[in-house]
Amino acid sequence: MSTSKRLTKYAMYFKRTIFLGLLFLTIAVFTELAGPFIAKYIIDEHMTIGKIDITPIAWLLCLYFILAVATAIFRYFMYIYLQMGANRVVQRLRQDVFGHIQTLPIQYFDQLPAGKIVARVTNDTEALRNLYVQVLSNFATSFISIAGVYIALFILNWKMALIALIMMPIIYFWMILYRKYAAQYNGVIRTKIADINAMINESIQGMTIIQAFRREKQMTKEFDEMNEEHYAYQRKLLFLDSATSFNLVNSLRLILFTIFILYFGTQSLTTAEIVSSGTLYAFVDYLTRLFNPITNVVNQFSQLERSLIAGQRVFEVLDTTGENVSEEMMPRYDGHVLFEDVSFAYKENEYVLKNLSFEANRGETVALVGHTGSGKSSIMNLLFRFYDPSKGKIYIDGIDVTNVPRQTIRQHMGIVLQDPYLFTGTIASNVSLNDPKITRKKVEEALHAVGAERVLKNLEKGIDEPVIEKGSTLSSGQRQLISFARALAFDPAILILDEATSNIDTETEEIIQHAMEVLKKGRTTFIIAHRLSTIKNADRILVLERGVIKEQGTHDELLSHGGIYNQMYQMQAKSLQV
Repeated sequence: MSTSKRLTKYAMYFKRTIFLGLLFLTIAVFTELAGPFIAKYIIDEHMTIGKIDITPIAWLLCLYFILAVATAIFRYFMYIYLQMGANRVVQRLRQDVFGHIQTLPIQYFDQLPAGKIVARVTNDTEALRNLYVQVLSNFATSFISIAGVYIALFILNWKMALIALIMMPIIYFWMILYRKYAAQYNGVIRTKIADINAMINESIQGMTIIQAFRREKQMTKEFDEMNEEHYAYQRKLLFLDSATSFNLVNSLRLILFTIFILYFGTQSLTTAEIVSSGTLYAFVDYLTRLFNPITNVVNQFSQLERSLIAGQRVFEVLDTTGENVSEEMMPRYDGHVLFEDVSFAYKENEYVLKNLSFEANRGETVALVGHTGSGKSSIMNLLFRFYDPSKGKIYIDGIDVTNVPRQTIRQHMGIVLQDPYLFTGTIASNVSLNDPKITRKKVEEALHAVGAERVLKNLEKGIDEPVIEKGSTLSSGQRQLISFARALAFDPAILILDEATSNIDTETEEIIQHAMEVLKKGRTTFIIAHRLSTIKNADRILVLERGVIKEQGTHDELLSHGGIYNQMYQMQAKSLQV
């Protein structure tokens, strides 16, 4: 289905409001176009040489005034209903886009920078708002006005009306030619806007690194190059628009008035029929009224093309295959996890996990260690079903995880990331994530369980302390404890700690370690850790190297084995002594 048809489909969701606006518009056009006919009648019938009929002229002028007021009233309601319909359409579209983004797989966000996704949801939908609010309302107004004017012209003089119709195919073919080039320019412009957004977003997120490594000038240079290319295509579009709008319509207007003067002048000289003054006035008035809506239509070509390109980009997001958010519930599982000959590749045939097989019983703590790129985080991505295995099976309590909706299987999982993400709100809302099942009491209990009150006690408003984006006003330890309390508040059967203690100070680490010993009871816990000292009490440690389990056992067993784990532990011990 073409972009135009899909945009029309969205408009049909609110057709009652839009059609009501178009009805008011149609009435307004015809009440407005009645004016020149009244003027013609006054001139021809009541303003003859030497005689002016005051009384009928006064009544006709009153009628003219009443029609003018009616036109204003109908246009007022037309504007309201068309704008309401347009805003509803864009609201629905934004809801669909944002809702669909929630269903997209994690790999979609891995491949597309956040700034570009933001541009699709904000800039591109705003361009579509202009399409419905500005372009389509102008088109509807103009087309109905043009139709009304042509009806009046045919009533006055059908021959001249036929000549005036020649403009329509001229404008149509010009629009086809315009769109051919404008589509190319707007495609590049919209892409560059997304690139600029992505770069701005990335620069703000990484400003500490940029300034620390003195890369300000380099970033500015890269931005200027991108901005210059955007300007170059905007300039091309400007030249195209300049040749389209007033210049085109004004040329057509001059040509048509020349034909009009020649036609009526020749007719008056060569035939016995004299064209009345009222007819001349009405014809000139209607021709003037004809070119105003034509100018509006031509001036909207550029915005129309920008909006269609934006619509195409928005529908690209909607066409990306997602997965419906399941509301299916399942009983809290025990947490027995089995990886059976699992292999996984982010890119085809580039396996980061190779034939992994291991088991975690209920209540066990399994630690994953290994050098960067060994596949530790990939195991967690598979367990949480951010991705599915390329080969092999993963079972939880004997159930193949791929046979259960992602949201359902995650219902009884909790995760704490190395770099915890906090949302704008309060500490309490970041723990509960505004889930009605997580009461304030439960939030307080979770924070108490992880010992957070010792770290958060100096905050003026306690757990109601405001949190701005990413929790930038809080320390790394405070953010980590809030993230940990969040996971615990949802009482997971499986708890995943991804480098959860790597970015916090020793005192806070001791708080978490103490809390973990209590909290791990009755739930299966997976720990990814670089600090091997934090996993001494794990029931099983898996040592990974290039996606393969090289060693597994308890801390003491692996040390006595004298293998990879022992070497890593000794190196860390020496670094601490130094």
